[in-house]
Amino acid sequence: MTETPPAAGSSGVTDLLGVLAYAELTAFWRLAEDAARLAPSLTDRAALSDLAATEYGHFRLVRDRLTEMGADPEEAMAPFVGALDDWHAKTRPGDWLEALVKAYVGTGIAQDFYREAARHVDARTSGLVDEVLADEGRSEFAVERVRGALGQDPKRTGRLALWARRMVGEALSQGQRVAAARPDLAALLVEPAGEDLAEISRMFARLTEAHGKRMSALGLTPGP
Repeated sequence: MTETPPAAGSSGVTDLLGVLAYAELTAFWRLAEDAARLAPSLTDRAALSDLAATEYGHFRLVRDRLTEMGADPEEAMAPFVGALDDWHAKTRPGDWLEALVKAYVGTGIAQDFYREAARHVDARTSGLVDEVLADEGRSEFAVERVRGALGQDPKRTGRLALWARRMVGEALSQGQRVAAARPDLAALLVEPAGEDLAEISRMFARLTEAHGKRMSALGLTPGP
């Protein structure tokens, strides 16, 4: 029997849009900060600022959808402030290349989880998530600059690979924290299969494959 996806307004959908809204808002803040603090040229500063502006536009889309659903955006975002703020605090980049790797790899692993959850919700919510998580040039921008820098100085490769693995580890840690606190959101990751271990294994295989592709695109080794 085919199960009906959670409808807009359900606690799981509200949680998904709440965490996504706060993720986009914090991405705007962090990218703008990194542009001002770390960008080596005005061209790079402008490019990263463009990405920050895009993230803010995405935040507004999700915020407006929450309001349309009858949810208070601030209340919907509130449960996720601690985990996302902790992740950003523990992964604050120390230089320009670390900022680019975080923008591409670190943000990418979190977005993969949002996409997985959106596979099991109503069509309108799923479409909004897809729109908000559109790449918008982030990949090309980060890959071009990181690969160029590694071509000039290959010794940076090991450090940046370790940095990327650290971010993923922190993301998984905070993700577990959120899942434990918000079971309705966590359930979206395995719906409609519930406790189907095969489906969970396939999900993690998809996440691992996507992460490996991002690392390879940068010229970095995914590692364990």
